[in-house]
Amino acid sequence: MQAENLCYSYGQGKQVLKDINITVKKGEKIVILGSNGAGKSTCFLNLNGVYRPDSGRILYRGKEIRKKDLNELRKNVGIVFQDADNQIIASTVFAEVSFGPMNLKLPREEVKKRVEDALVYMNLGSMRDRPPHYLSGGEKKRVSIADIIAMESEVVIFDEPTASLDPVNVEMLEGVLDKMNEMGKTLLISTHDVDFAYRFADRAVIFSGGRIIADGPVREVFEDDEVLNQANLKRPILLEVYNSLVRHRILEEGGGSPRDARELEMLLQTQRN
Repeated sequence: MQAENLCYSYGQGKQVLKDINITVKKGEKIVILGSNGAGKSTCFLNLNGVYRPDSGRILYRGKEIRKKDLNELRKNVGIVFQDADNQIIASTVFAEVSFGPMNLKLPREEVKKRVEDALVYMNLGSMRDRPPHYLSGGEKKRVSIADIIAMESEVVIFDEPTASLDPVNVEMLEGVLDKMNEMGKTLLISTHDVDFAYRFADRAVIFSGGRIIADGPVREVFEDDEVLNQANLKRPILLEVYNSLVRHRILEEGGGSPRDARELEMLLQTQRN
């Protein structure tokens, strides 16, 4: 999918998005970073068709999205909101996950199969009859992800998915995201967690003041001091550690920077031998 020269304002107020151009390829894992108010969430809601741009256009599978195409866009581009309570509406977990597929007017058996598969995928089978509003924050997040899995969206947008999650649930979420990507899903994830972004994504897109100021491989973006300063971002801790080890000649540069602690350990063992 693509956004071309996308501009958006709330009412007659300040312009929030200014000439946004982005192309998302099938199967990519992209993190969207930037300070609060930079335009990340507003961009997502335009890509999903919830908002209509003031100017510019959205293309999906090479076709420009017009008003008559919005339902098709929303079917294929799902969004998981930061606050799961804003997304959950039904009285039971099963009914909640059923809601999207039922609106697609699918046969009853197909809806049931999709819901059952999504509940198993997110380990929610034992909670199927429970009211989702009484679940924990991490459990609600899993329900909201199951909603999108049942829709079988090709592109899945996550707005701050790690917010308010403890480390155990963050690890669980990363595993789910990896599995979704292995299934062929394209993932766009906004986050303030630079360590998660560096560890997980292939590509980083940086927003500042309603514009995209950087778009490229994660390592290259996080090595750009000017971009980090403009977007009020810090360099990931593991990248700082790696650069320090290279400066002190404990590691040789060029072996590829590790993305997580396991990769760092393997690199140390390899170069030690």
